[in-house]
Amino acid sequence: MDYCFRSLTRFSISTIVLAIILSSFSFTCTEAYDALDPNGNITIKWDIISWTPDGYVAVVTMYNFQQYRHISPPGWTLGWTWAKKEVIWSMMGGQATEQGDCSRYKTTPPHCCKKTPSIVDLLPGTPYNQQIANCCKGGVINSWAQEPNNYASSFQLSVGAAGTTNKTVKPPKNFTLLAPGPGYTCGPAVVGKPSKFVTPDGRRVTQAMMTWNVTCTYSQFLAQKTPTCCVSLSSFYNDTIVPCPTCTCGCQNNDTHPGSCVNPNSPYLASVVNGPGKNSLTPLVQCTRHMCPIRVHWHVKLNYKEYWRVKVTITNFNFRMNYSQWNLVVQHPNFDNLTQIFSFNYKPLTPYSTINDTAMLWGVKFYNDFLNQAGPLGNVQSELLFRKDKTTFTFKEGWAFPRRIYFNGDNCVMPPPDAYPYLPNASSRVNFSLFGLLITFLAFFFLFE
Repeated sequence: MDYCFRSLTRFSISTIVLAIILSSFSFTCTEAYDALDPNGNITIKWDIISWTPDGYVAVVTMYNFQQYRHISPPGWTLGWTWAKKEVIWSMMGGQATEQGDCSRYKTTPPHCCKKTPSIVDLLPGTPYNQQIANCCKGGVINSWAQEPNNYASSFQLSVGAAGTTNKTVKPPKNFTLLAPGPGYTCGPAVVGKPSKFVTPDGRRVTQAMMTWNVTCTYSQFLAQKTPTCCVSLSSFYNDTIVPCPTCTCGCQNNDTHPGSCVNPNSPYLASVVNGPGKNSLTPLVQCTRHMCPIRVHWHVKLNYKEYWRVKVTITNFNFRMNYSQWNLVVQHPNFDNLTQIFSFNYKPLTPYSTINDTAMLWGVKFYNDFLNQAGPLGNVQSELLFRKDKTTFTFKEGWAFPRRIYFNGDNCVMPPPDAYPYLPNASSRVNFSLFGLLITFLAFFFLFE
């Protein structure tokens, strides 16, 4: 009996451990799936446009097919591993960050001899003889929905010590994409239908010798260990302001880790912001309860007979980051009756065509499309006017608050539902008043009896 019990115990523990491992595996695998942009990805096309005596010339183009996730400064870095002993003789529209060991070449050395090159975009203002189409934007690529005419980035490279025919050439492997930090996972290069190119005069179409396609998907779980934004709530019908949950993006620990956050009133603020690490991607945030770089506040402002009004404010608490071309994605069932929006651009997102409950919002160019770093100017705001649908509209049970919010493609942490501002219950106030009146009556009765 004792042996059977021990065996059963070991079996139970093993089953629990296996279940935990499998659940963790499924979480990390499905984390890259975005329900609001199920087909979003970055596709890399590697087009071989001509052969050379020892290799080929290729144009590499990255297409951002994500609705609202863009690549912000300092831009993308694309890497791979060569299948053989290839080298990059020359480049246009991009450059390798390191040349590597080219000592075996006695005359003109190649542009890059590394087995695992890392390529970056050239900066704006690059001489024209070093440019190609869709290059030289500092690695910045806008999202597909936000700016559909500027969602690609390209560079050209001449590859040597490679195959010179479709049968002898080998695609690179182990592609990596930093945009600008981690978060993207890239699949293998797959042979695709050769790309076609139209000449500038539009009268001739040329075709690539060979095309490889690489698909990269984003995972917030891989991008950072902690959230990057949070949501606070308030309403006209309740004095309670529901803040971001405490320690949403971390906790204040200046005692054990000095410099984890900055007091905006500190006399040493400028020296800390401009000190070591000022070019780091690590946020330097203002000391708050939530410790998030970004806070989105949703305020139910006014109630009319046929409409209701919301004010949205985005506040930047990061002293090291200005957010250009920022965007906000909000999910709420009343977006199918959005009547007017002030000082923001708006586009409905309908990944599931029968449901229109998701909106993409972003700033007006040259007005509020630039979110300044933490400080007096570090916020943008707008108001939204909704028409009421009598079959669904209510202020009860937190219906007026969003279901989820994304900032720059990252999911923001919402307060728990039981903390939402509640609608005052008129009957409870009447009951309380009657109870108080009864107590007062009994007190007088016993006092003067």
